[in-house]
Amino acid sequence: MMIRVGLPAVVLLALGSTVAAVTPPMGTTRSDVLTVAPLGKRQNDLTITVPGTRSLLSGFAGGQISRTLTTVQVSDTRGGGDWVATVSATNFTTGGGTLAETIPSSDIFYWSGPATATTGPGTFTPGQLHAAAAQSLNVSRTAFTHTDAGAAGNNTASWNPTIVVHVPVTALPGTYTGTVNHSVA
Repeated sequence: MMIRVGLPAVVLLALGSTVAAVTPPMGTTRSDVLTVAPLGKRQNDLTITVPGTRSLLSGFAGGQISRTLTTVQVSDTRGGGDWVATVSATNFTTGGGTLAETIPSSDIFYWSGPATATTGPGTFTPGQLHAAAAQSLNVSRTAFTHTDAGAAGNNTASWNPTIVVHVPVTALPGTYTGTVNHSVA
């Protein structure tokens, strides 16, 4: 994530995401600032596709910046089974990463919102249905879950999460970077 702070302490964020795919028997994790485009899916895969770099607009030190990301999607072609998508974040830092040059991950909040689309059998449950349920990303949080409850079949779920950053009053001017990580298992 990128944050640019200028006088009078204006903050601009650009969000970088991590893609994690769990495919039996091995897993793959990718992280970069490019938009991720999957090359295709094999049978028996559980994959997650996440937004690439995302600007979170401008704000002021001591203020709050909120922005909806683009679509996150889990695709499960294993023919059944439960899955849990999780999310966490690193601290956002600039310069030397001193205390005044850091927005801690405890000041970065996430709420998944409802599913924007689902396919297949089972129950799809958001981790945080609305803004009042937003959780800080200082630890791994549940973003979305699927329970098949015996209703085996391929499935997908999509949602448009919102990131909320509480910018510390003491934030110094600069460009802050960090990463929001999504994974599924």
